[in-house]
Amino acid sequence: MGPRDFDPVVLGNAECDAWAAYYRREWRPFLVAAVQMVRVGFGMNWPRTVQGAWYVLRANQVWAPYPRNDPDAARTFMRRFYALVAASGGLRINPAEAARREVEWWRVHRMHQREDQLSEDDLTDALVDLYSYVYGAGRDAVHEAAHHRVVAMRYSDEWVRAGCPADDARLAAERAELVASYTSLRAAVAR
Repeated sequence: MGPRDFDPVVLGNAECDAWAAYYRREWRPFLVAAVQMVRVGFGMNWPRTVQGAWYVLRANQVWAPYPRNDPDAARTFMRRFYALVAASGGLRINPAEAARREVEWWRVHRMHQREDQLSEDDLTDALVDLYSYVYGAGRDAVHEAAHHRVVAMRYSDEWVRAGCPADDARLAAERAELVASYTSLRAAVAR
């Protein structure tokens, strides 16, 4: 497995678990999900996987406070993560640019989620920017994957507004959209 032939079901499930843990501020379960996401999504060796998951955790922890988060620190941690991805081969990226695009979609999502200043189309565009850069794919090729991920975020945001109940059906809908997103992304980037 690697960055172009990941298992979309495993990856989508892991990301759903990570999102739920993030919003509950349950950092240990978040780290467990991040390890799985990094391992399955990028196929790095175990030492890089664990180190990369730690960077993803730290980036999310410094991003989490609202409204006083630290986007510069989040970008620094994500740059370190993407440096590991680049060193592992399979993707030709500039880690700083990948980190900038990653944290940018986080910003756009927060503006949409918390301040209702940006639309789902803006969020889709931010994800398309990330995917097309990281995977070297055409914008049209990754648009469907970005759209499914935005729909997953819609369910997630509704779930958060409802108080993050563990048995909420929106989690299953979110999970299904994340799997659909990664299924589409894999089809778009597989070589």
